[in-house]
Amino acid sequence: MPVAISILAFIVAISVLVAVHEFGHFWVAKRLGFKVLRFSIGFGRPLWMRTGGPDRTEYVIAAIPLGGYVKLLDEREGPVAAAELDRSFTRRPVWQRLLVLSAGPAFNFLFAIVAYWILFMWGVPQTHPVVGDVVVNSHAAQAGLQPRDEILRVGEQRTADPKAVIFALLEDLLDDGRVDLHVRGADQRQRDLQLAVPDERERHSLTEPGALLTGIGFDFRAPEVPPIIDRPVPAGPAEQAGVKSGDRVLAVDEHAVATSTEFRDYISKRPGERVILTLKSSDGERNVAVTVRAEQEGTSTVGRIGVELQRAELERLGPFAAFARAGTETWSMSQLTVSMLWNMIMGRVSVKNISGPINIAAFAGETARVGLRPFLTFLAIVSISLGVLNLMPIPILDGGQMVFQVIELAKGSPLSERAQVLGQQVGIALLLLLMSLAFYNDITSRFLN
Repeated sequence: MPVAISILAFIVAISVLVAVHEFGHFWVAKRLGFKVLRFSIGFGRPLWMRTGGPDRTEYVIAAIPLGGYVKLLDEREGPVAAAELDRSFTRRPVWQRLLVLSAGPAFNFLFAIVAYWILFMWGVPQTHPVVGDVVVNSHAAQAGLQPRDEILRVGEQRTADPKAVIFALLEDLLDDGRVDLHVRGADQRQRDLQLAVPDERERHSLTEPGALLTGIGFDFRAPEVPPIIDRPVPAGPAEQAGVKSGDRVLAVDEHAVATSTEFRDYISKRPGERVILTLKSSDGERNVAVTVRAEQEGTSTVGRIGVELQRAELERLGPFAAFARAGTETWSMSQLTVSMLWNMIMGRVSVKNISGPINIAAFAGETARVGLRPFLTFLAIVSISLGVLNLMPIPILDGGQMVFQVIELAKGSPLSERAQVLGQQVGIALLLLLMSLAFYNDITSRFLN
């Protein structure tokens, strides 16, 4: 079942993001007067096709959901009637061609902004970058980092959450291996620390997926939050008893519970028993009887009622504040993606960060199983990655085609057909190399580690 969910989530994610990207090309091309021959989601044999509009454009859903394309009228690909020559791609002004080519990535960024906008209004988990365990004699310990320290700044960058700390650590470590930290201890005193990883090869290894915090020698402390139901597991004891998303657990068997940890501990010690939950929602307080399910965990039997709790309190913003935050988040993620790509090309970041369809499908499945909020976050991040990747100056991608148009604008005439064909061949070779590396990373990380 997890494999089926991952495959389904992957198909949904890729189809949505490809549709957004190609719709960008399609919509701008239509508005500027280009003739669109086909709008396809997927490659290969058409599974569904419809022809519509005054240009008799073909709308297609094809069998291989790993991309898509918008086919424009182009005299390089066949004869064009004299009456339609002015609607051919090569006959349109260069600035219009550039707009059409850039519209696909632009719509990916726009999708990310809309996704983040929805998330910030809906509510995102609010977690503070508070240090949990610190490994003895690690880089973190040598810098003076202590459990319960809150990391306020990394270098000059303020860090409001663990994600911001990780991104800032990566960026600063790549410079010279030294990172200035400003922290606030459990006693509320603030201190300046310096984290140092002088060995260049070790710094490179820290850029591998999941290696940064382990290699530095600390983790983040899970926040203590009230026991609020994120969602009941379908067909689980809690859902069958009438527990709903958003319910706050006030007490169990009249024992008050203030944190998720207290709630979990109480339930886990009562496998097979019947408990009374006191719940609070927008409709008021109510009592619900739930039979705790007994589950085997290692050599022990523990109790579960089938709920997922909110891991942190949610921060909700109004429409305007959420939109501004969404734009900032999209810009920050785009900058990070460009920085990581550039540093990979320069050999400073591990190429193991390049993921292929196997890992993407796994991530899609994992986020989809957790809930809509994580899945929407995943879509936003992948959409930004697609936007950045398509702007790379590789001839077969949008960015490479844009380079061709800029060269034509500069020299006053198109590149020769031979030069364009050569560029396409180089682009295909680079993409095949990139795809091979991505598949290799997927296989080694999922099956050989």
